[in-house]
Amino acid sequence: MPSIVRDFEQAMEAIAPLAFAAEWDNVGLLVGRREAKVRRVLLTIDLTAAVLDEAIGERIDLICTYHPVMFQAIKRLTDQQPGTEILLRAIGAGIAVYSPHTALDAAADGLTDWLADAVGQGYRRPLIVSESLPATQELKVVTFAPAEAIDRLRDVMASAGAGRIGHYDLCSFAAPGMGTFRGDAKSHPAVGAKERFERVEEQRLEMVCPASALHVLVSTLRQFHPYEEPAIDVYPLRAIPLAKVGGGRKVVLDQPATVGDLAERVKKHLGIDAVKSTDPGKSVRHVAVVPGSGGAFVEPALAQDCDLFITGELTYHTALSAWTRGCGVILTGHANSERGFLSILAGRLAERLDGVDVIMSRADRTFFEII
Repeated sequence: MPSIVRDFEQAMEAIAPLAFAAEWDNVGLLVGRREAKVRRVLLTIDLTAAVLDEAIGERIDLICTYHPVMFQAIKRLTDQQPGTEILLRAIGAGIAVYSPHTALDAAADGLTDWLADAVGQGYRRPLIVSESLPATQELKVVTFAPAEAIDRLRDVMASAGAGRIGHYDLCSFAAPGMGTFRGDAKSHPAVGAKERFERVEEQRLEMVCPASALHVLVSTLRQFHPYEEPAIDVYPLRAIPLAKVGGGRKVVLDQPATVGDLAERVKKHLGIDAVKSTDPGKSVRHVAVVPGSGGAFVEPALAQDCDLFITGELTYHTALSAWTRGCGVILTGHANSERGFLSILAGRLAERLDGVDVIMSRADRTFFEII
């Protein structure tokens, strides 16, 4: 069966989940129909007029542009609006447009990890750690019942949407304990007698559930619980930090190196002739790495005692602030810190999309020249 745009989205989601993109970013499918066939995909850093001309000439069905072709909301899509001509031409040519951007940066083994490979061996972690809270685990619901009722309650809670963790269902935890109560004159206790203090061996049963299922879950639990007034506790759960996912990377080198040595490693890794660097003779070990424009990560890097910051570009005063506070800087040029990963992305997409040609744009290049 031929691949469609939806298949491409699923492949990219496996490589770079959109949930990990920065809140300000505009990622995912930007233009196109999800059921449209995809035979040829073009990878580029930027969707320029030259890249679009190339795509049309190469009969491309989908352009994956690392940088979004639009960041802000567009109220009108006409040839009179700045920046919309490329979108109009892509739509007219039937070419879908997808952007992964910061989702690809944050992903484990994604673009930032590729850039961090340049500096050498060492312990690595995100500068800003991403967190994840699956929809099925937004809440934890706890109840207490006699041991003989636990299996039935687990089943009915699961039927209402509780107890799903990843690829597993009926997930629960039960622990024994002693419950106490005293019913008033109007009570009808399932165990013991009214108006008498009772001790009952019970089990605590807890299961995760999505917030959307809570109303049905509580109603179902009350219906099947053996107690007239069951105790039901609901706890909101917070997102869990992900060890290898997030913005930027901090690398603690196994062996210290000079800034000059690291600059040479970076140039070789990126295939470029020059970088901007401070203090080439300075010995460093704690290195922050951020692709593109890394200004937002300078303070987190300094807070984590980084003594070198490697990124594509910084404003002059941001770089000066880092340098005066003891942190060296290497600047590669914005797109230089990103473009080399596209060949790796092409290979990963080709593995996931049968019968789809994934090609690199020849027209995509930096618009700056050193003269």
